[in-house]
Amino acid sequence: MRQGIWRPSPALAIAATALFVALGGTVYATGKISGRAIKVKSLPGNRLKVGSVPVNRLKPGLLREGAQAGAAITGAEINELSLGQVPEAAHAEVADTAQSATDAQTAVNAVNAVNAATVNGHGAGCLPTTQPFAGACWQSSASTTALTAPAAAASCAAQGGALPEALQLAAFSQTPGVTLAAGDEWSSDVTNVSGPSLYGVVTASASGEVNFTVSTNTKKYRCVIPLVS
Repeated sequence: MRQGIWRPSPALAIAATALFVALGGTVYATGKISGRAIKVKSLPGNRLKVGSVPVNRLKPGLLREGAQAGAAITGAEINELSLGQVPEAAHAEVADTAQSATDAQTAVNAVNAVNAATVNGHGAGCLPTTQPFAGACWQSSASTTALTAPAAAASCAAQGGALPEALQLAAFSQTPGVTLAAGDEWSSDVTNVSGPSLYGVVTASASGEVNFTVSTNTKKYRCVIPLVS
């Protein structure tokens, strides 16, 4: 009788294959997983065991010089230059342009003179009988006595002020609630000088008109006092 070549049956082949796969999977599962089997950047930091990554496995330059391998990593060992910028810190870059307190001297001295009691030790603000106009304190009403132009100027100087300029006085006459004295008021503008103590002085009327008359005439006046005195 002639012997033939032995061939496994299909059922036996399938069974052997299944056994091989089962044994191979068990060996793979129970074996140690090496770093090569893990895809780069596939594990987030919060999935790593604390202390499982030694110092020599970190990216070069991440830690400061002198950090010990295997030692716990604290903030002192981390090189902050290797870290990315904190999102909100980007908005704080303009803080680099902030001037120092020395350069802010004007901020210390800057005061709203209208509401301030003092500015650098000087009194500030308008007295009750005056009102703010054109950056100064103008007397709300004209003097009760008419004087010559030089005498009126001397009176204002004694009060720490001066006669107003003619065009400013004309503009002030148009302010609501303000009425210039009848017969015009003195200004500080001089014109038509014809000799010693013989000159004309510009005046302003209640209607805002600008005129002039000799300085020896007598007229009423109002003074302009600085905000700071």
